[in-house]
Amino acid sequence: MERFLYRLGKSDHGRKFILKGALMLVAWEAPLARSTKDIDLLGRMNNTIEDVVDAIKAACSLEVIPDGMLFDVKSVVGQRIAEEADYEGVRVRFRGNLGNARITMQVDVGFGDVISPGPDEVDYPTLLDLPAPRLLGYSRESAIAEKFEAMVKLGILNSRMKDFFDIWLLSRQFEFNGRTLSDAIRETFSHRETEVSVSPVAFTKAFSDDPAKILQWRAFVRKSRIPAIPESLGDVVAHIAHFLGPVVEALSRKDPFFGTWRPPGPWVAGKNR
Repeated sequence: MERFLYRLGKSDHGRKFILKGALMLVAWEAPLARSTKDIDLLGRMNNTIEDVVDAIKAACSLEVIPDGMLFDVKSVVGQRIAEEADYEGVRVRFRGNLGNARITMQVDVGFGDVISPGPDEVDYPTLLDLPAPRLLGYSRESAIAEKFEAMVKLGILNSRMKDFFDIWLLSRQFEFNGRTLSDAIRETFSHRETEVSVSPVAFTKAFSDDPAKILQWRAFVRKSRIPAIPESLGDVVAHIAHFLGPVVEALSRKDPFFGTWRPPGPWVAGKNR
């Protein structure tokens, strides 16, 4: 995936895409980052299948320093997808070849979301001694805001255990400015027309003790094969509530939230710039 990202970042379309999802955990060098077989991007371009496919083809055909990877431009195909039945996007599949090995690639491109604070340039870590991909990437605050919004909107129906893991991981590895995180949540919820709830279902014992949710969490832990993940969904939910609860309470009152989060918490009161 990294060699495709390198080509995408070098192409004329590079700044039309913003890296998100599990690959950003790798870009942030977060320990315990979960694996993924797909590339998730936010598109800043026309959301037609044709335009996205053309951009991917341009990246695949770009001449770069030889790295052993060859992408089959003729194999690039796109289709319409819907995320959570609300957010449309485009899924592109194509083939890559590394020697005799054939690799199936999938790129999912979403549209329309806000990023607060705005995207930054990131140098994606490389496994080999080759030039690093440089492209735009999501902010940690917006990543958390989008995952939390999905938790609130889906309620007890939520089966996206990876979102619980990601917020748990980010809040245990990185420092956060309370005002910046609060702004990201407020803007994301406003853009998606979701009301900020002071007591989301996802924070309740009714959720973490639900037999179906416990099974879903155990399946995620087993499939991810990441060491040191809590086996108890209740422990993860309690930590997320500890992290986001004070921010949500301030937002529900329409008050600014100030403070600094230093892992593993709690929030330290004080003015943020």
